[in-house]
Amino acid sequence: MSISRSVLLRASKSPFLNRQASHRAFVKRAVKKFMPGETPAEAIEAALKLAAEGRGSLFTKLGENLTSLDDAIAVRDHYLGFFDQLKAQDVPGQVSVKPTQLGLDLSQRACAEHLDALAAKASATGSFLWIDMEDSSYVDRTLDLYRVLKAKYDRTGIAIQAYLRRTPADIDSLMSLKPVIRLVKGAYAEPPDVAFAAKSETDLAYFDLSERMLERALVGECTPIFGTHDISLLQRLIARAKDLGVADGQYEIHMLYGIRDGDQRRLRSDGRVVRTLISYGASWYPWYMRRLAERPANVWFVVKSMFA
Repeated sequence: MSISRSVLLRASKSPFLNRQASHRAFVKRAVKKFMPGETPAEAIEAALKLAAEGRGSLFTKLGENLTSLDDAIAVRDHYLGFFDQLKAQDVPGQVSVKPTQLGLDLSQRACAEHLDALAAKASATGSFLWIDMEDSSYVDRTLDLYRVLKAKYDRTGIAIQAYLRRTPADIDSLMSLKPVIRLVKGAYAEPPDVAFAAKSETDLAYFDLSERMLERALVGECTPIFGTHDISLLQRLIARAKDLGVADGQYEIHMLYGIRDGDQRRLRSDGRVVRTLISYGASWYPWYMRRLAERPANVWFVVKSMFA
C-alpha cells in the first residue's frame, strides 16, 4: 500500500480530523464536487437531472458503525420513506446500504430484519436494494445476510471487493443464487495476507473476476456490475463482453457522482447501462477520505476545487 493511501485511510478514522473537517467551509466546498448536498431532496434533484440524460442513480445515506439499535431503526425508517419518495417522483433510483448502518455490530438478527423490510419495500416500489461491503471483518456476516435476502427477494444485489484474496471463492459460493454483484476494487486498509497491496495485483484480479462473471452472465447465472472509474479497465471489459456475446443490457457500469462525469455520459451514449452513486447526509468525512485513498492523485483535484 502506498504511503499516501495509508495516510488517507488512517485519517478517515480520526475523530479529531472529522470534527475539524466538518466545520471548515473550504472542505465542504471540495466535498460538494462529489455529493450534491446533505439532504435527500438535494440527492433526488441531482438524480432527476441525470435521468434526463438516460442515467440511473443509486443512493446511500452516509454513516456507519452505529452504536444504538434505535439509530438502526431510524436508518431503516429513513430508507423506507426514501423508497416512497423515489416512486412518487418517478426517479429511476436504487438504494445502497451498509449493514452496520442497520445495526450489524449490535445484532445480526436485527440487521437481517431491517434488510428484509427494505428489500420488501424495494420490490413493492419497483426499485432495488444493494448491500454494501465493508472491511474484511464483515465479509462472512454480510455474505450470509445476502444469501438469506436473495433467496427471498430477487431485486437485491451485493458489493464485492476485488482486492480481497478470498473474493474468487466468495463469488463462486454465490452463483447458485444467480446473484447481482457490483464488483469494486476496495477502499479499506487491510493487511497484505488479506488483500493485495499492489494496484497492479488488484487490477488483474478485477479483470479476471469480471471475465468470470461475464461468462456466467451468458448462461443467466449472474448479473455483473462494474463499479470502477478505471476507464482503460472498463474498455477492456466492454470489449471482452462483446467478444463473449454478452449484450449491453446484461451488465451495468456504476460510478460515483462527480467523478468522470464526461466518461459516464459517453458510456451511456454508447449504449451502456450507467448508474451514478449519489451519497448524501452529514456523516461524509470517513467516506470522503476513503474515496481520496482509492486514488491519492485525487487530492490534487480536491486542492484545486477548494479555490474553484
